[in-house]
Amino acid sequence: MSEAFFSGFALGLSLILAIGAQNAFVLRQGLRGQHVFAVVMTCALSDAVLIALGVFGFVTLSDLVEKLATPLRYAASLFLFGYGILSFRSAWRGGHALSAAEDGASSIRQALGICLALTWLNPHVYVDTVLLLGSVSLNYVPYTAVFAAGAMTASLVFFASLGYGAAALRPIFATPKAWRLLDVLVGLVMWWLATMLLFMG
Repeated sequence: MSEAFFSGFALGLSLILAIGAQNAFVLRQGLRGQHVFAVVMTCALSDAVLIALGVFGFVTLSDLVEKLATPLRYAASLFLFGYGILSFRSAWRGGHALSAAEDGASSIRQALGICLALTWLNPHVYVDTVLLLGSVSLNYVPYTAVFAAGAMTASLVFFASLGYGAAALRPIFATPKAWRLLDVLVGLVMWWLATMLLFMG
């Protein structure tokens, strides 16, 4: 049973370690100190739902994911391209720096809306959770629920660490120059992912 949990934890963690659109957004919210708990929990709960769907409905959902792969890919690419434009525009305008006055700069509705879009419009999420985690979980019958719990725990630990751990970098981002650099990097990540999605498959 413990082997199933730690295997799920290790695989789940390895799948979300790569820097992507969702992780970049969580990092940015953590640096700003804005709605961190809500964003972290939204990411973790979304992952938990997807992991459960993958582990407990692998056979049925694998066919559905295959059918939706192309429209999801184009929708995600368009969204990421648009988000990249916003990041580049923010870098161009500059003037950003961490300060107490910025705590209310964005509403929780906006933050969660972006967070949900970056999560549920990402085709890789379905490949990772439904196809990969779902197929691997078959090796841990009758402890598939324990395997799923391990993967869910990994997601929560990762996003909490990313969101709250970003506070250690706050002194660096007290200058507008650092924020401009971050905005450019986020924009490049978004456009790179958008391009990859267009040419994959």
